[in-house]
Amino acid sequence: QVQLVESGGGLVQPGGSLRLSCLASGSIFRLNAMGWYRQNPGKQRELVAAVASGGSTNYADSVKGRFTISRDNAKNMVYLQMNSLKPEDTAVYYCNLEQYRLNYWGKGTLVTVSS
Repeated sequence: QVQLVESGGGLVQPGGSLRLSCLASGSIFRLNAMGWYRQNPGKQRELVAAVASGGSTNYADSVKGRFTISRDNAKNMVYLQMNSLKPEDTAVYYCNLEQYRLNYWGKGTLVTVSS
């Protein structure tokens, strides 16, 4: 089993920054992908950014140039640095780990961008 615990969400003003962290524990294999998704009520969960164990990254067009995903394989951590936040970035952000075609999710952390 895999457990994912997110931290770092909160309230921030437009133009501000936040850093989300996710700690993975349990049966973590060397080859996997970790990422961040977000979801608002009544909408589908969408990919924000993902990073493979080798370091390759993938971003949603809406966050390119503003968000940066990174990971620390030794600590089983993944981070999302969010800069120049906009009100439309408001959502519950979920940490994801995919390995051997299985997906694991954290419980989510709320990010609210508002003045």
